Parts: sequence; structure tokens; C-alpha cells
Amino acid sequence: MKAYPIELRTRVLDAVDSGVGTQKQISEIFEVSVIWIQKLLHKRRYTGSIEPLPRTQGRKPAFNKERLQELDELLDRRCDMTLDEIQQYFKGRVNCSYQAVANALKRLGWGYKKNRYVRLNKTEKM
Repeated sequence: MKAYPIELRTRVLDAVDSGVGTQKQISEIFEVSVIWIQKLLHKRRYTGSIEPLPRTQGRKPAFNKERLQELDELLDRRCDMTLDEIQQYFKGRVNCSYQAVANALKRLGWGYKKNRYVRLNKTEKM
């Protein structure tokens, strides 16, 4: 969800400061929630700013480029490894879950077929 623009934030705070109505009435006028107005007032009071927080990119992948290459070479040698065995192989170097291993395999183009990993697209190596 995108953050509300500064212009809207300024207009809402101007309405609250000038006493146009209660916070509930102002929230209905500007189609925002009362809680959002209260949080905006709190932020202005304690930080002096009404700017939204910057967006984060989320979590970084557990496997960096070097580890991905190592994982790719490992599966070229031993394509019958399970997710648990792959996780144990990288234990201490990569702190990850089964899902992180599965995501790395997907990024590399590996799929699990009949008890072994195979490249999903055999003509193209990532």
C-alpha cells in the first residue's frame, strides 16, 4: 500500500489545527481513518515531521551470488540431495530455512523430479 501524499497530510493537519470538526468528522471528509489522523498527530508532535517512512526492500536472499554458484555446482555433482541435506551442507555459512533453499533452487532453474533435481530448461543455464 502506498503512503498518503504530503499534500493530503498537510490538509488533514490544517483541518485539525483550525478546528473544522472532530477527528471523526475530518476523517470522513478526507476519507482516511481516525487512527491514521492520531498517528499523524503523534508523529508531528514527537518528530516534528509528517513525512512517510521510506519504503524498505524487504529481506535479502540467504544465498548470495557466490553461494548460488556453489549450490549450482553441488547439484551438478549430486542431483539427488534433499532440501535437508542441502541445508546441512551450507550450515554455518548460510543461515537459512528450507524455503530459502527452495527459493535459491528456483532462481537457479532447478526443479525436483522423481527423487532428483533437474534443470527445468535444459537449453539455458542461468
